Amino acid sequence: MCFDLDSAPPIPAISGAAVSHDDLVLDASDGNRFAAFLAAPEEPSSVGVVVLPDVRGLYRFYEELALRFAERGYPALAFDYFGRTAGVEKRDDDFEYMPHVQQTTPAGVQADVAACVEHVRTGGATSVFTVGFCFGGRNSWLASAGGHGLAGAIGFYGRPGPGNDGSPGPIQRAGEMVAPILALQGGDDPGIPVDDSQAFDKALSEAGVEHEVVIYAGAPHSFFDRKQEEFAADSEDAWSRVLAFIARYA
Repeated sequence: MCFDLDSAPPIPAISGAAVSHDDLVLDASDGNRFAAFLAAPEEPSSVGVVVLPDVRGLYRFYEELALRFAERGYPALAFDYFGRTAGVEKRDDDFEYMPHVQQTTPAGVQADVAACVEHVRTGGATSVFTVGFCFGGRNSWLASAGGHGLAGAIGFYGRPGPGNDGSPGPIQRAGEMVAPILALQGGDDPGIPVDDSQAFDKALSEAGVEHEVVIYAGAPHSFFDRKQEEFAADSEDAWSRVLAFIARYA
């Protein structure tokens, strides 16, 4: 897994912010029904965020992250990947997620992203960004090539190369990407060599995609975590880049 069960986003809550939140069930175009969590500011916004979790799907970390976006004025919808195989009910901490991850498909994930983007747009957002982590980081970048009309796609420590099933990854699909890309990678991530992140940077440049690939020297996978105090400065920088990216391309 990417984060421990007691991990939390390394972002300060804004006390007194007028924010609401709801548990939702959304419908994808292929008939899938899946769980989601919407956090929204009191004031309408023309900018919205779709949050793609790590391999464990929707859980507390990403609900908290959605709230942090909403406190800053952006409605944020975090969603679960496993509606097709695990249903829409809340799960306990012992949920065995990996068999369900192995049954996901790139097309299925993008169908769910499309439903999330549509839902955020019904709330008034005209500029929608995806923000993903690990498995979600990769799929956030792929959403730039998914026909969703995104304003931008942000990924933390996503794998840029081909999928385990041989499906083309972000490097291979860079030429299809139409939304700007922000990649925030760990420089000491055993599962994602720096060479892969640099290859993604090169592929995006060659494809003419507006982008920024940031590699944090010495940072591990899942450095963006309140518990990772050693990498607090990297987390603060990454969050600042996320907000600046959204402000720039909204």
